[in-house]
Amino acid sequence: MAKKAWSGRFRKSMAKKAEEFSASIDIDKRLYKQDILQSIAYARALQKAKILSQSEAQKIIKGLTAILKGIESKKIKFKKEHEDIHMNIEMLLISKVGDVGKKLHTGRSRNDQVSTDFRMYLKLKIIETVSFITQFQSVLIDKAEENINQLMPGYTHLQRAQPISFGHYLMAYVEMFERDKDRLMHIHKNTDVMPLGSGALSGTMLSIDRKFLAKQLGFSRISQNSLDAVSDRDFVIDYVYAASVIMMHLSRLSEELVLFSSYEFDFIELPEDYCTGSSLMPQKKNPDIAELVRGKVGRVYGQLINLLTIMKSLPLAYNRDMQEDKEAAFDAIDTLKNCLSLYIEMLRKIKVNSERMDKAVRKGFLTATDLAYYLVNKGVAFREAHRIVGEIVAYCEDSNMELEYVSLKQLKKFSDKFTYDVQRVLTAEESVKNKSGIGGTAPERIKEAIKSARANLVNAKA
Repeated sequence: MAKKAWSGRFRKSMAKKAEEFSASIDIDKRLYKQDILQSIAYARALQKAKILSQSEAQKIIKGLTAILKGIESKKIKFKKEHEDIHMNIEMLLISKVGDVGKKLHTGRSRNDQVSTDFRMYLKLKIIETVSFITQFQSVLIDKAEENINQLMPGYTHLQRAQPISFGHYLMAYVEMFERDKDRLMHIHKNTDVMPLGSGALSGTMLSIDRKFLAKQLGFSRISQNSLDAVSDRDFVIDYVYAASVIMMHLSRLSEELVLFSSYEFDFIELPEDYCTGSSLMPQKKNPDIAELVRGKVGRVYGQLINLLTIMKSLPLAYNRDMQEDKEAAFDAIDTLKNCLSLYIEMLRKIKVNSERMDKAVRKGFLTATDLAYYLVNKGVAFREAHRIVGEIVAYCEDSNMELEYVSLKQLKKFSDKFTYDVQRVLTAEESVKNKSGIGGTAPERIKEAIKSARANLVNAKA
């Protein structure tokens, strides 16, 4: 059994089961690059503080660079007995450069080391997530532009409510995911704080230039309290919260994709290569990818609760419970990435059933509100107009007739305010066209929204 770096005060070796239980290398090995880059910067800081000579620092940096290449070429394998990624790399360094490698950890604790690694890693993953969302938005915008003039029923309570453009519907999700990107960039700002130099909990008595380290590692700010720095995992919780909201948005879209692709709606057709069949029923084409994305939301939510529960009663500063943070965060990161990448491809291939949408928008009295506003414009109080139109709808139901087919003569039975121009407001096309206020479903507004959204995407890429 390998001797531990901390074993000096112990008389007995760690029990094998305890060693295996506490090892985290299988999880945190993905932080290898951040740990090596951090260690290279720290070696330079130790040289600057005159703890390492120039030749010692160069030897360590050369050794770490070789280890990085070895890991990336898969020539180096990690050992569980070295517990975590930090000790694995330290042991690899000592075996490569000798005793000088033992100097690298001077003034540094795994407490500030892991927090720094994690922040470096998460900063990259936040930008990656934003990139995936931007690609997803681009697909939505393209589909919206193709369907500006395609009408569909808009719903409240899953009941047909008013006519809208399918393009307007798709742009609603562009807005949702824009909020998600804003949220992520705020989290990126809070993650961009360097804890290195905080030591185990109280700082360091060595003259480590933390500003130098921050610049070397690409951090814009430095933590201001060593106790908080090593015990803070708010940035992890924030990311997994943001991931949970994004997954919730994907789940809402998934629900509608499942509904709209069913025979009952038949508004869209999902691509066959993103569907499955039934082992029993030959005719089935199941929207499994949408259902799986909808289902995986619970997984990400669970990791958020996991993290909150881990942190809820921990005294300052570091506690070993916090080792569990990475598995929760990594799972959320991977799940979200997989779901977004699948949807980017799947939504490109969705087909719109125009005929079915056109038929659906003609049924359900969707222009009833427009009729009420027609009366309002004729001087009728809204509540009175609401009552009158409600009675007209009841009449149409009894007569098995849609609103746009009601004659002027029939309408005048309910109010003498109706005149020859009333028929115009009863069509779905006119209803959509008239919603021309900012944020409305009128075609010119959708075009403006698309133009603005595309400009945002360009700015995001820049």
